[in-house]
Parts: sequence; C-alpha cells; structure tokens
Amino acid sequence: MRIRTILAGLAVGGLTLAGLAAPAIAGATFDAVKAKGFVQCGVNGSVAGFSAPNSQGLWTGIDVDMCRAVAAAMFGDSSKIKYTALTAQQRFVALQSGEIDVLTRNVTQTLLRDASLGLRETGVNFYDGQGFIVNKKLGVKSAKELNGSTVCVQPGTTTELNLSDYFRKSNMTFKAVVIEKVDENIAAFSSGRCDVYTTDASQLAAIRVTALNPPDDYIILPERISKEPLGPMVRQGDDQWYQIVKWVLLALKEAEELGITQTNVDEMLKSEDPVIKRFLGVTPGYGKALGLDEKWAYWIVKQIGNYGESFERNLGKGSPVKLERGLNDLWTKGGLMYAIPLR
Repeated sequence: MRIRTILAGLAVGGLTLAGLAAPAIAGATFDAVKAKGFVQCGVNGSVAGFSAPNSQGLWTGIDVDMCRAVAAAMFGDSSKIKYTALTAQQRFVALQSGEIDVLTRNVTQTLLRDASLGLRETGVNFYDGQGFIVNKKLGVKSAKELNGSTVCVQPGTTTELNLSDYFRKSNMTFKAVVIEKVDENIAAFSSGRCDVYTTDASQLAAIRVTALNPPDDYIILPERISKEPLGPMVRQGDDQWYQIVKWVLLALKEAEELGITQTNVDEMLKSEDPVIKRFLGVTPGYGKALGLDEKWAYWIVKQIGNYGESFERNLGKGSPVKLERGLNDLWTKGGLMYAIPLR
C-alpha cells in the first residue's frame, strides 16, 4: 500500500520516471575530450575492414566507424577525431596512460583484461574466432595437419596463448615466429619464413584479399580454435565516459533493429513510433542522461549509418573482404547483435 501511495504522490507532483533521470556528472575523460575538441582513438592501422588508411589516405574500417560514432555523439561531428596506430603490445599502455581516450582496435574481451588492467570493456562490435592461413602448396586442408609447422604470430595477444593451447591439447608441436607488427608478419608468411599465419579469421580474410598476391594461392583452414569477442575499451573509474562509449555502440545496433538508416533518418524524425522518437531525441531526456545533446543518436546515424551499414561497406559483400554477417547479424536474423533498450 505504501509503494502505491508513493507512486501516486509522484504522479500528483507531475513527475515521471523519465523525468527523474539526472544529467550525467561530467568525468575526467569527458571534460578533457570536450576541452581539446576531438576524440583520440587507438586503432590497429593495418587491418583492412577494421582500421587502415585507404588509397586516398582516409581512415576506414568498422573500428574507425566506432570512433567516428563517438565523435558524432560528443560533438555532432564525426570528423572530430585523431587516430593513434598501436601494436598489440602498445595498445593497453596507451589507454592506461591517457595517450588515447578510447581503444577501438579489434581487442578481444577476456576476464584478465577486464579485471587486472584498470580498463573496462564497453561491449562487442564484432564476434570472431582464431584461424589459420596457409599457402595451398603446403598441401594442408585442416589445422589438424599442422604438426611440426612454423607459425607466425603476434606477441602479447590472446592469439599467441590460443595457439599454444591448441597445439598442446592436440598433441602437436610447432615453432613460433613471433613478430610484433601485422605487416611484418604478413611479409614473413608470404616469403615462406613461416608455414602458417594465425590471427582472427576476419583479419585473415582481409589479409588474403588485400595483402597476399595472388589471393587464390592461399587458403584459410576451416577450424576456429577460440572465441574472440572484439570491442572497444576505456579506462576504469570514469563511469560517464564508459556509458557514452557503451551506448554509442548500442545505438549503432539499435538503429539497425529499428530500420533507421543514413538515407531515411531525417524522414524518421517524423515518426510517431515512441521508440524511434526516444532514439532520435524527438522525445527529450535520453541525451541529457548521458550529458550529451538530445540528438546524439541522430548524429551517429546521419553521419555513420547503423551497424549493418558499417559492416557492409567495411567487411561485407560490398567490401573487398566479403565476409558473411554470420554471428554479427542481428539477433532477429540468427546473429548475436542485440541492443539494450534505449528508454
């Protein structure tokens, strides 16, 4: 009875649950980004489809789009960004030290990374799995035939750990050729210094069509030896910045679920659907809760598109990589992409 009385009192006072939402308290990263006028993103820089400069020198990729989306939400302008290309060994130190504001660099989420680095995962923007690529002349059709092989791999990665685990449990031996930079790994592999190159399967697909010549001489073996949920990371202890990056990623997915695209987003502003009105800021309060402009999600879709559009142009059939959506499709289509309700 008392709960009912309290709720009635709130209604009499003209308050709603949405109206109770207070604006986010500004955090150190939010303030610093606002003051300097851009978002500093840590990226890979050498993996087509994720983050790499194109032939015109413009940065492209699904991780680049994630960074651009954060800038769009913060400033209404997705161009207010700068990139720092980082190796696997540099990436966490760069974020811990404040050299970058957010790490959008195909980073696998794991327990130890979440619990021991002083960093925080904000969600998954790509579900992947580790694989192997070989030259067809090696005559290998399965990872189970790689006993005694030499394998190129990057240090300081889950890839390196998974490689050891896989060969150990398969009772096979291998010799690791440990090279820090992706392009140097590719050069070593293509020159025959190692029999196999291993990394996330999506990267192998990108490398095969963009860095190996001719691509048809190489085959990606069918096995996937790990789960690799990839996504952005921020520093722990700055809840507002964490929430912003988290909800930017969710907004990309939610826009696709709602059918809001770069092409129709302006028309969608006229929608009477209450969910769409909340999402695009026509119904106020949801931007304020994050400390952002009410149209923060509108600016993301207007300038970047939704998650599906980003996937298609960077990794999908309309890109050189030509990946299937697979696990990265919406949950309504058999994939794992599922947005928390924006309400």
